[in-house]
Amino acid sequence: MEKTGVIEGEDGKRRCFWYGGLEDYRRYHDEEWGRPVTDDTRLFEKICLEGFQSGLSWLTILRKRENFRAAFAGFDCDKVALFDDDDIARLVADAGIIRHRGKIVSTINNARRAIEMRDEFGSLATFFWSFEPAAGDRPQVMDLETLRANPTTAVSVRLSKDLKKRGWTFVGPTTVYAFMQAMGMVNDHLDGCFCQAEVAALRLNFRRP
Repeated sequence: MEKTGVIEGEDGKRRCFWYGGLEDYRRYHDEEWGRPVTDDTRLFEKICLEGFQSGLSWLTILRKRENFRAAFAGFDCDKVALFDDDDIARLVADAGIIRHRGKIVSTINNARRAIEMRDEFGSLATFFWSFEPAAGDRPQVMDLETLRANPTTAVSVRLSKDLKKRGWTFVGPTTVYAFMQAMGMVNDHLDGCFCQAEVAALRLNFRRP
């Protein structure tokens, strides 16, 4: 591992070392993490999964993601908002996901709050991207699990407070910062990682909602 925190893979590409040579993480790192997202369904999925990740390894969530999508109607907030007690019982019994009743109930609640937000702002993307921080606002930490366990920024604290005021749950500042990273609101690929320049170019040409 270089001092920059990147490692060279078998394909000769240098990546943030937190991918650890794992194929699941490699695909996520190369194809998703930090790349700007405006699709409301994907944004809702990302913030919900970050809530489920709280206290767990992100790899656990990543490997169960397709099960989560099947269980939560593809994270269509209009459909999830209609879930009732029978759905909660079904989800609590679903071994393919994280069977945490509080997080399940939170996802249903947040779907209802997301609809309210969409009605107010036109889209979830419009709301979330309005919090985009200034360039360079990132914690100088090198591994993904530490990034997910510790950091907050002034922006993530402010966004977390705003969401909580609107009735969202499981959206603490650490969870929110992980969401900001995942959706591409910030580019936390490390110096020397081949994705850093790719993501920077995407963000430069990205049309904010």
